[in-house]
Amino acid sequence: MTLTNDLGQPIGFPLADWKPCDPPPRTPMTGRTCRLELLDRDKHLSDLYAAFSKDTEGRIWTYLPCGPFDTEADYREWVEGACFNDDPLFHAIIDLQTEKPVGVASYLRIDPKIGSIEVGHINYSPLLQRSIAATEAMYLMMARVFDELGYRRYEWKCDSLNAKSCAAAERYGFTFEGIFRQCTIYKQRNRDTAWYSILDTEWPALKDAFQTWLDPANFDDDGNQKQALSVLTAKALGK
Repeated sequence: MTLTNDLGQPIGFPLADWKPCDPPPRTPMTGRTCRLELLDRDKHLSDLYAAFSKDTEGRIWTYLPCGPFDTEADYREWVEGACFNDDPLFHAIIDLQTEKPVGVASYLRIDPKIGSIEVGHINYSPLLQRSIAATEAMYLMMARVFDELGYRRYEWKCDSLNAKSCAAAERYGFTFEGIFRQCTIYKQRNRDTAWYSILDTEWPALKDAFQTWLDPANFDDDGNQKQALSVLTAKALGK
């Protein structure tokens, strides 16, 4: 219900009972195929560099502000300077079959006061791409934000030219909000940024969609999906 003021002007719906959220805890998030845990220098960096190096053409770094890195020492130096803060809060994505890190993702632009948080700095090595764990990692991060912490808004932003990231956002159930033109500069080039979001009111239906997709019964004996997540999330949003 949208409120109006004494002049009859709409002023938004009430949030009289709103209370600020807690920041994300530094505890692991564990699913059926993967675990997300706080990025650790000694535990993760060598294995992550090895996993990322399987992308011999460096494609995974195209739309990231860093990389590719010629040596593990170069990668370690960048991580040491950029990835051990509270915001962004970096997590390593661990493959439960191998117990090895195969990618990273972070929470960032964390604003507990208004209940808004972003997922970003996502980098999936070839060992993680197009796997069940790749999707489950995103589900686990969403579930923490909405179910555990009670945030109102979950954001995804990417270079508007990054077709794969835009497609991933829509597959995961994010709603496209627009393009911020000439939003930033990175790697000595312009970036127009595409903005997406999921709201707390949308999460229950999207959560059901993710759980349906992640259910082992949704995959045949060869590991092929029976229902596509993109179809399930579109249905959840009434599209």
